[in-house]
Amino acid sequence: MRAMVAVLVAGAIVAGVVRGLSTGAEGVGALVDGLLLAQIVLSAVLILLGSLVEGFGFGLSLGTHWPYTRNIFVLLLRGDPEAAHRIVATLVGLIGVALVLLAPQSSTLSGLALVVATALFGIGTLHVLAGRLPSVVHGIHGLLAYGVFLAYLAMLVGHGDGFWTFVAETGPLHVVVVVVLLGGMATGQRGFGTAFGEFVLPRRARHWVFVIHLVAALGLVAMLGRSFGAYPVAFYFVVVQILAGFLLFHAVNLQPKAPGLTVAFHQAMALAITTAIVVA
Repeated sequence: MRAMVAVLVAGAIVAGVVRGLSTGAEGVGALVDGLLLAQIVLSAVLILLGSLVEGFGFGLSLGTHWPYTRNIFVLLLRGDPEAAHRIVATLVGLIGVALVLLAPQSSTLSGLALVVATALFGIGTLHVLAGRLPSVVHGIHGLLAYGVFLAYLAMLVGHGDGFWTFVAETGPLHVVVVVVLLGGMATGQRGFGTAFGEFVLPRRARHWVFVIHLVAALGLVAMLGRSFGAYPVAFYFVVVQILAGFLLFHAVNLQPKAPGLTVAFHQAMALAITTAIVVA
């Protein structure tokens, strides 16, 4: 776990340095380009770390203390992904501030605002897992985390200045937003270490949220299928994601406290779908 976190963070830093040195810009422009790519990669890493927290049962490893505990760096060195998650979140916040200072414009301000909102909802997820807040808080946290990734990715491909317009005009992203929200709610509904439970007809709230999440995902398949010429890569990723979702459902039922890397794979595919839509 420690090696994985180190490789992911180092990869983000190296990617930023390489882009800063290879871009056609100079001075502050080159620095902004490098920080932007590093921010995108770190935002994705942050989401993946969140999935490792869930997948290996570290959701409440720091209790409901937020954002830090006195021994957070000790826990990081021991391989606690929740400690790594919070430290990388801090790094994402600092880069967000740096980008605003170096390139003060609507896109960087939107990105930083989403970072702050995600952080504020971060404490809420802990109380959802502890059974003190509704699952929608968990869903909104996940949605905002993807919003951060999406905002900086849009800047990289040239949609930064009109980010909100770009999102409003890109139909598949609307469904992605709903699917991500419902996926976070499904996790929040089952709480910490609780299985979904096998079912044929939905009987409990967590069953209904899962079913609606699945229907939304199938809706995304249908939408991308109708627009296959524009989003071929995203379509194939979504088909794989549906299969991964069923595997995750069974993994959670078999080992509800630590369903394993299936959670991370599911999130990685969601990031791939989002990236494929934006790039297309």
